[in-house]
Amino acid sequence: MSTEIPALEKYACPACGAQAEWSPAKQKLICPFCGTESPYQIDRQTGQVVELDLVTALRELPDEVRGWQTERRSVECQSCRAMMVFDPTRVGQNCEFCGAPALVDYKEIKSPIRPAGLLPFRIDAGRVRDDIRRWWRTKWLAPGKLGRTSLVDTIRSLYIPYWTFDARARCPWEADAGYYYYVDVPGTDSKGRRVVRKERRTRWEPASGVIDHSFDDEPVPGTQGLPLDLLRQVEPFPTGEVVAYDTAFLSGHVVEHYKVVLFDAAARALDQMRDTLEQLCARQIPGDTYRNLRIAPEYSSRTFKHVLVPVWLLSYNYGARAFQVIVNGYTGRIAGRYPYSPWKILLLVVLAVAVLVTVALLSIER
Repeated sequence: MSTEIPALEKYACPACGAQAEWSPAKQKLICPFCGTESPYQIDRQTGQVVELDLVTALRELPDEVRGWQTERRSVECQSCRAMMVFDPTRVGQNCEFCGAPALVDYKEIKSPIRPAGLLPFRIDAGRVRDDIRRWWRTKWLAPGKLGRTSLVDTIRSLYIPYWTFDARARCPWEADAGYYYYVDVPGTDSKGRRVVRKERRTRWEPASGVIDHSFDDEPVPGTQGLPLDLLRQVEPFPTGEVVAYDTAFLSGHVVEHYKVVLFDAAARALDQMRDTLEQLCARQIPGDTYRNLRIAPEYSSRTFKHVLVPVWLLSYNYGARAFQVIVNGYTGRIAGRYPYSPWKILLLVVLAVAVLVTVALLSIER
């Protein structure tokens, strides 16, 4: 028995009746079959992108912000564990993240938290294909035939979940501030002659202070279907451009259901905020260096929202190995993995050895 959750509506083409899809290039709903532009207008004033109180939400989230607003099915990939929201007719398709064919119905305990807003696609498929080909050409160690054998026509458009967190932080800190000074130290040089060298020492003094800082839209990915290191490389997603959640933007794209729940995302956000506060406090420490930095942050006005952000994903095989390329669907930033050519690596090693041998011979001649 499959689990049904609310999500995406159908937007029929007024000419042929097929499903219209959101076009990043034209910023309109376009029929992919006959090219007719849908008269549907995006009402960006419908609802507001609001921040929800985090403490209240962690206790009990109200039902009105759960669900996807139309009938769709949530499925989990048995290979990469990504969670996606599909039309029921598409559940049998391969995973949009890793390409694995094994998808199973996801039995949800509760309906998901509905997105408060989303960042629409601005980069279309044609530009993404060209950009990926150019990106491959910049990778000197990649096989020369990579661009010809890896099919960029298989790119997929996905909306992936993000959590964003706001907070005010007051952060007292204490540390040992170090001040450099120099003393004369007698010694001898390589020929046994007496010399006096300047030696650096450090004088330590206690220091303390307070940092006040506001965090706005601290991002935490809610996906587990994409490599986080690659995802971080295509950030930031400009969440200041997020618009109110409207299902028309999602038409023609796959939506991933968040797998990182709110509680875990909030904990990760605190870790990220703490790292930022440590850096800010370190900059405030006087002197030339420091040690034993201790911070005691206190947070208030903590809010959050769940948003969807656009990515283009290329999953391809080269030989027996699988690789992925991710493109930010709003800014066009690219990150990915690619195979290395053993012949190019060998050539690089030979050149490095030749340079070392040449330098050694020149040193001997001198």
